[in-house]
Amino acid sequence: MSVDLSQFHQVFFEESFEGLDIMESELLDMDPADVDDETVNNIFRAAHSIKGGAGTFGFMPVSEFTHVLETLLDEIRSGKRSMEPRYVDLFLQSVDCLRGMLSDMQEGNDPETERPAELRKEFEVILGMEQESAPEEAASEPDEKDGGWLIDVQPHTDLLMTGNEPFRMFRELRELVGEDNFEVTADIDSVPELSSLAPEECVMNWQIKVTTSVPLDDIKAIFEWVEDECDLTYSPLVGTSEVEAESSAVDATGTPAAGQLPEAAAVASPEKTAVVAEAQKSAKPAKAPKKAAESSSIRVSIDKVDSLINMVGELVITQSMLGQLGQDFDLSRLAKLQEGLSQLEQNTRELQESVMKIRMMPISFAFSRFPRLVRDLGGQLGKKVILETIGEQTELDKTVMEKINDPLVHLVRNSMDHGLETTEKRIAAGKSEEGTITLNAYHQGGNIVIEVADDGAGLNEDRILKKAIEKGLVPENNSLTPEEIHNLIFLPGFSTAEAVSDISGRGVGMDVVRRNIQALNGSIEVKSQRNVGSTFIIRLPLTLAILDGQLVKVCEETYIFPLVSIVESIQIHRSSLNHVTGSQYVMQLRDEYIPIVRLDQIFGLRDDKDVVDEMMLVVVEGDNEKIGIVVDDLLGQQQVVIKSLEQNYQKVSGISGATILGDGTVALIIDISSIGKNIVPVKRNQNRSERAA
Repeated sequence: MSVDLSQFHQVFFEESFEGLDIMESELLDMDPADVDDETVNNIFRAAHSIKGGAGTFGFMPVSEFTHVLETLLDEIRSGKRSMEPRYVDLFLQSVDCLRGMLSDMQEGNDPETERPAELRKEFEVILGMEQESAPEEAASEPDEKDGGWLIDVQPHTDLLMTGNEPFRMFRELRELVGEDNFEVTADIDSVPELSSLAPEECVMNWQIKVTTSVPLDDIKAIFEWVEDECDLTYSPLVGTSEVEAESSAVDATGTPAAGQLPEAAAVASPEKTAVVAEAQKSAKPAKAPKKAAESSSIRVSIDKVDSLINMVGELVITQSMLGQLGQDFDLSRLAKLQEGLSQLEQNTRELQESVMKIRMMPISFAFSRFPRLVRDLGGQLGKKVILETIGEQTELDKTVMEKINDPLVHLVRNSMDHGLETTEKRIAAGKSEEGTITLNAYHQGGNIVIEVADDGAGLNEDRILKKAIEKGLVPENNSLTPEEIHNLIFLPGFSTAEAVSDISGRGVGMDVVRRNIQALNGSIEVKSQRNVGSTFIIRLPLTLAILDGQLVKVCEETYIFPLVSIVESIQIHRSSLNHVTGSQYVMQLRDEYIPIVRLDQIFGLRDDKDVVDEMMLVVVEGDNEKIGIVVDDLLGQQQVVIKSLEQNYQKVSGISGATILGDGTVALIIDISSIGKNIVPVKRNQNRSERAA
């Protein structure tokens, strides 16, 4: 029965990307002058697994490219050559190349060929330096055509538990050499009594005799997938000039290779992989949308799954209890019903929390990409930079983490280019020649806070203000606080770079960063001190699926404000209002003036344009500025499940989503940043004295 290997493609891609991450991490931590053997073994095992999996599924460009990379790694781990800095750079470039090839294949496209060919030539040049003696060595090798081979297969006891099946490998070998030239003998001396036999352990050994001439590499290819789980010995049959055993045993304590799949135990022979590749080419799926696979799956610890199962069990018990109460119900059982409903509410809340935890992942998945980024940019800019990460185990929703990656990358690049000084300037300022960038993550209330800090020169407030005036972003003679000057860097088109480069200085970036963060219902602020450094502080909700909200009433409609955006709620008194222009009002709140927004006018719920005395005002903060939103009444606070309005209807300005309340009605969730755009921009274009007037 043939096996449809396409069902395992997604698992292969996911595990291959994990393997590339392992390779990159180990290479970045490596000191070429003092290489740890286990580090090289980890890199080799990851590359070996990718190569084997790619061969199994017919992704031959990946398999062939990884083979030459693996060859150099094998020479390094066997002690034939030493690790050099140039090898580290070449391996890192190869990781990037493989990541691109795998991404192309995952999307159903043909992989790039030019870059892999260039890198492959570099590997071949390196490997060719010590192959001049190859003819001499070849003369001492046994002639594979003089006879067959005797293969001794001694599996480790955990072979079956890794998803490998010896029978499939033997069947593959029989198909390669022909049934008449294939003989297998089982060694059952180590098989225990039936009463003590563990069915999940492999306790048998085998000897296979191949009685026809066949290249040894073709035989090795079949067992390549299980080299780490078996002791394999290949011996020429008697009749050759010499009998030499070649052992490919690997330390049994080694980490099993990633990417092993239940139905794909052995690497296919070259003939078979060519057939698989041809079949795959002719049945290539339609091009999938980019990044679609990123959210296709998530790995969950068994503890979280167990917790979820326990919660479901509790829910079933409560449902059974309520079902019994519903039979022949009378008022004497009312107390029991109320108790059951209370228990149901608790079970539902705990189940919700357990489900949300499944989506939570440590932010180390996002932080792990930055050592490479800092290393490469440091070399490009000629700066010595140390990267420090704190709070790597802080958990965040997978969707939020994927969407925060691009803003974090831009902030780190900005710190590298603009924040940190050159080595000469740091020494002149009495600083260490190495700059430091710190990534810090921690929980604060119902949010996660991510900080990107550097110990560079800090923001030059005079230069920022001058540039903003030149670009017409703020009027001249404008009185701005240091915090307001810092926030100018988030305006569209703002840049203080003197020259355009591929790192920064194109006049785009920080405004996009803020916009992307606001799209996640988050906020960003910057704190800076001259010659000390700058810190960008991002605040995000832990998840995009659940929102802590404040329910408000406007006319007969119910709306929801994100609780994290609310500063305070007060009653409006006409004496505290100031008329600015048209129907725009501002309210003096202690030492500042707050623009007032009326939801009833924005959504056309009420014709009255005058602000009614004694109405409620909810002061919210968006884009680092406060606004006051007029509502009729404050209702309760509750967690709500966010439903996308854009997916189910269309995008509506001022609305970020919707939810269904307990009574079945739909309530719209207010987009604070978007609502703030409905006000006259008095805060940016007028100083405090002008506002008061």
